[in-house]
Amino acid sequence: MIGRHTFAGIDFESAGAQKGMTDVPVQLGMATWSLASGHTDAYVSFLKVDRPITWAAQKVHGITTDDLAQAPSLMTLWPKVKATLGKRIVVAHGHGTEKRYLRAFPAHGFGPWVDTLLLARAAWPQLSSHALGSVCDHFALTERVSELIPEKTWHDALYDTVASLMLIEYLIKEFRLEESPIELLLNPDISQWHQLRR
Repeated sequence: MIGRHTFAGIDFESAGAQKGMTDVPVQLGMATWSLASGHTDAYVSFLKVDRPITWAAQKVHGITTDDLAQAPSLMTLWPKVKATLGKRIVVAHGHGTEKRYLRAFPAHGFGPWVDTLLLARAAWPQLSSHALGSVCDHFALTERVSELIPEKTWHDALYDTVASLMLIEYLIKEFRLEESPIELLLNPDISQWHQLRR
């Protein structure tokens, strides 16, 4: 049942795509949420990379190459990543990027995954935008995120992580899903969610 699970959120910010090169993460944010314990385990770190951050990426998240000077590599954070994500439901908004960067840890086995972007589209198809910030603004969740993560804003990895967990919390309580099977969140079926909205 959904109410018995702990959800572990994750978000990466990146250096930006460069011609002929694979994009790399420059910041990692993680946190957990459950009905029993609330929002806990907030963690954020810059990540060491071997290339400069593009101007376009820096304009989005504000992270500079100087910020990364003393940062650890993603691989050295494996114990922390495993402790946070292991044996939990992993949450991200548009989880493709997060899954791709976690391939740095072969055979990590994290999951199952909940994609809050897919969930938002299924639960509230009428919204004009399903971007994380837009959905949180619509349901007045942004202020709560800012209370938990002060002095940060969108495109900070921890802020976005907590926002995705806040959205999961809101959705579970709004649709009274505490006793529903977890599969309802893992593979959002539009027809099922249409019934829930009635």
